[in-house]
Amino acid sequence: MFDAIVIGSGMSGGIAAKELCERGLKTLVIERGRKIEHGADYTDWMQPWETPNANMIPEEELASDYAVQRQCYAVSAATQQYWVKDSEHPYTTPADKPFAWIRGYHLGGRSLMWGRQSYRLAPIDFEANAKDGHGVDWPIRYDDLAPWYDHVERFIGVSGSKEGLDQLPDGEFLPPFGLNDAEIQFKQAVEAKFPGRKVIPGRVANLSHAQPHHEELGRTSCQNRSLCERGCTYGAYHSSLSSSLPAAERTGNLTIVTDAIVHSIVHDPKTGKATGVRVIDTHTKKHRTYEAKVIFGCASTIGTAQILLNSKSQAFPTGLANSSDMVGRNLMDHVYAVTVVGVLPGGPNSYYHGRRPTGLYIPRFRNVTENGDFLRGFGYQGAVLRPGWRSTLLGKPGIGAELKKRGRGLAPWVVAMAGFGEMLPNPDNRVTLSDKTDQWGMPIVHIDCAMGENEHKIAEQIVADGKAMIQAAGGFVLSGESKPGVPGLGIHEMGTARMGKDPKTSVLNKFNQAHDVPNLFITDGSAMTSSGCQNPSLTYMALSARAADHAAKLLKEGAI
Repeated sequence: MFDAIVIGSGMSGGIAAKELCERGLKTLVIERGRKIEHGADYTDWMQPWETPNANMIPEEELASDYAVQRQCYAVSAATQQYWVKDSEHPYTTPADKPFAWIRGYHLGGRSLMWGRQSYRLAPIDFEANAKDGHGVDWPIRYDDLAPWYDHVERFIGVSGSKEGLDQLPDGEFLPPFGLNDAEIQFKQAVEAKFPGRKVIPGRVANLSHAQPHHEELGRTSCQNRSLCERGCTYGAYHSSLSSSLPAAERTGNLTIVTDAIVHSIVHDPKTGKATGVRVIDTHTKKHRTYEAKVIFGCASTIGTAQILLNSKSQAFPTGLANSSDMVGRNLMDHVYAVTVVGVLPGGPNSYYHGRRPTGLYIPRFRNVTENGDFLRGFGYQGAVLRPGWRSTLLGKPGIGAELKKRGRGLAPWVVAMAGFGEMLPNPDNRVTLSDKTDQWGMPIVHIDCAMGENEHKIAEQIVADGKAMIQAAGGFVLSGESKPGVPGLGIHEMGTARMGKDPKTSVLNKFNQAHDVPNLFITDGSAMTSSGCQNPSLTYMALSARAADHAAKLLKEGAI
């Protein structure tokens, strides 16, 4: 018997485990994937000539095993060990509604490969549903989560600049990774032409300057190599393996079990509480059960929905904690893959050293300082880059002195901006279970999700505004893609067990505690009531820390 079980070891699971262990709870973390050792199992040591096939996965292997995962930019020969084989982990979608479920099943989960962009939701994000009537009202407001944002930012280390923007609250930052010369020039031009828009350094969970509490965990400052998706031996970015799980482990209260697929959560109808977790051994396919006083669901949005829907009983015939019929519904991702690229021929005659782990960020301005003919808004992530010798030599003819001279030249500055737009909650965008099972006997997930009219309007505005900013900086536009990528490609799926005030229309209360099951907490992306347009991982971690603190207090009081 454990005090607590945490299902999943990724972004939210790692923080939940740390907080529970630090409060004295004997905590079991269950991970469906294999064990990975921090450092020893990374590939960040590989030089370009050491990666197989020039770091490319053979086409036939991509087609057969990675048909979905290949759509993620970070999938390569050096990283393929971190991504699931789609051939071994099937799911279904309607023929006309593709969904890209990007996954990594191993200890640490996607915290190992994430993009590390770390932004707070703003007061307007927590109020949006109530104001425009889409979804249900959040049961919390920004002020409820602000101290937990502070807490998590200090622990993980977020580098950024304080800007005083209402739509993007400042945090507890390490020094930012500054803008380069061309980005500063771009910033000046954009802010002069559009006074309500700001171009700022991207806020990123990489240590620009490691603090003593980071160094105690074996972490050190970022080396500016931009190999983060391979794992970082330096521990310079936050992941469960470099940061939260080691912090939990040093308490002596942590137990980790890997290669254990959670089948369902056991519910006792007499007490109304969850009593344990059933798992399937990935190798032997045998079942076993672990018991605990409190359970945290952190298996990722779709994974958590699958577990809850599969946890059927006489008390919950449609799935655990699902009296509202909201489990699996309101699946969201961000409007993604909407990009604008241009050239700045009048950029500065300079270059930069190293490869920062971030670039520029343009916070939301539509329906803040400028109106839009849609609800909510979007932000941009991007950079102004100067391609080096590779762009002047590779794939082009030449020999001798002329070739060497061309190799010493620098290409023009290129600006690339990718929009991230808010997706409205919609109960018809949902996860259900099919009658078919996978090789472990788990019901296969069926995902039915599509962008709506509002999301398409946002995508069109992203391109129009992006083009206008490039032109304002004296550049010319090379391309602009206004058709959003399929849902899932943003890898920000959320919403399938949303928080809310009313048990009839939501799954969780203001502390991420299930309305129907008092000792069940869910703190991954499932809990999100709306998506905002900011990268959500920081919010998952803040919610996890806050919920763990509350659960520990309830256990101490004997209330659960």
